[in-house]
Amino acid sequence: MIGVIGGERCSAAEGELAFAVGRELAARGHTLVCGGRGGVMREACRGARELDGVTVGVLPGDDRAEANEFVTVPVVTGLGFARNTVIARTAEALVAVGGRYGTLSEIAFALIAGRPVAALGSWRLTAPDGAIAPLAHCETAAEALDACERLAAEASP
Repeated sequence: MIGVIGGERCSAAEGELAFAVGRELAARGHTLVCGGRGGVMREACRGARELDGVTVGVLPGDDRAEANEFVTVPVVTGLGFARNTVIARTAEALVAVGGRYGTLSEIAFALIAGRPVAALGSWRLTAPDGAIAPLAHCETAAEALDACERLAAEASP
């Protein structure tokens, strides 16, 4: 299962990238897990569903109707932003497309959990000691999925 994270509102370019990531995930036989709402999440789900992929939306509220129309498995949590840790730990690897602070929290949770993260126009992070966060910065959906697959396989025992 591969996570796609990014803003609930996104630019047209971010939406196109998210759609391409969703299609690429489905073409490779992966299940997509995301926050299940709008923006990057919706576009990734739309791309995956175009190829009959399975999409899991981990929702922040108590109403499965919050899920975008392309989510095939809505997961109602009532956790608000705390659901970000569920997404980060459920995914074997994640693709961050753009994003703001919610996306940043998911990246942090993923790195804490030892999950690889590929970044498409997303955060570039440096720790106070100068260490650069281990994000695989990519240009295309295919590159991001290649990185996710390779890094997840390396991380598996």
